[in-house]
Amino acid sequence: MSAPMMVGSVAYTPTVVTVWEGIRDYFAGTPAEMDFVLFSNYGRQVDALLEGTIDIAWNTNLAWVRTVAQTQGGCRALAMRDTDAVFRTVFVTRAGSGMSGLADLRGRRLALGSRDSAQAAILPVHFLTQAGLGDGTVDLLRLDSDVGKHGDTGRSELDALRAVLDDSADAAAIGINTWEAIGRDELMPGAFEVLWASPVYSHCNFTALPALSEERASAWVEHLFAMDWDNPSHRPILELEGLRRWVVPRLEGYEVLFDAVHEQRIGSRW
Repeated sequence: MSAPMMVGSVAYTPTVVTVWEGIRDYFAGTPAEMDFVLFSNYGRQVDALLEGTIDIAWNTNLAWVRTVAQTQGGCRALAMRDTDAVFRTVFVTRAGSGMSGLADLRGRRLALGSRDSAQAAILPVHFLTQAGLGDGTVDLLRLDSDVGKHGDTGRSELDALRAVLDDSADAAAIGINTWEAIGRDELMPGAFEVLWASPVYSHCNFTALPALSEERASAWVEHLFAMDWDNPSHRPILELEGLRRWVVPRLEGYEVLFDAVHEQRIGSRW
């Protein structure tokens, strides 16, 4: 009997343990048994994948970009959440600010999340540049609250929102998941409105190297895709991980981040 597949994930919140214990139990007794390893940051997780310590890494989009760069494209994305295929960045302002588009940020201050957050820092700067608002046209307030976790904790995005409420910034760049959580949980009801929303792009995926055989990878992915929202034993895990179903990766959705990383000359220790 072959050893269980080893999957890496970053421990950005205590619920990560609950999620991965649930996924491990779901795979128990199948031809694709697995176990998991938790890491403190994505840099170490990507290193572990490259070194062969783990078979699969549950990577953010920035960790995917780094893995592609480190392997000269010799890696593959196995699966992602349905929500990862339609991710967005939103710029928000105080309700009633009177701002209605990116051009209104000219000469104003935008609060960004941690510098390694694709959704709250790297891509917002790229979107500003694409709109002709680069090179200091917009004053950037950077809030590096959770470096190493690629913005997964959401802490730096909440700090950016507080900066707007404190009048330290005119707008904040946050991920669509944070924006939807504010509305869903009524954390700050009526305090903000969307100034601008980006086109959709791709976020997390399960990343593997060629060392993982196609047979083993396919068996694991097939069982992963069989998780069913309507199954009461599966739904709690899907809810905690923020999806309804696992899907085939939308690779074209990473192109904008590759462009942003190249444009901003971001190094390899992400």
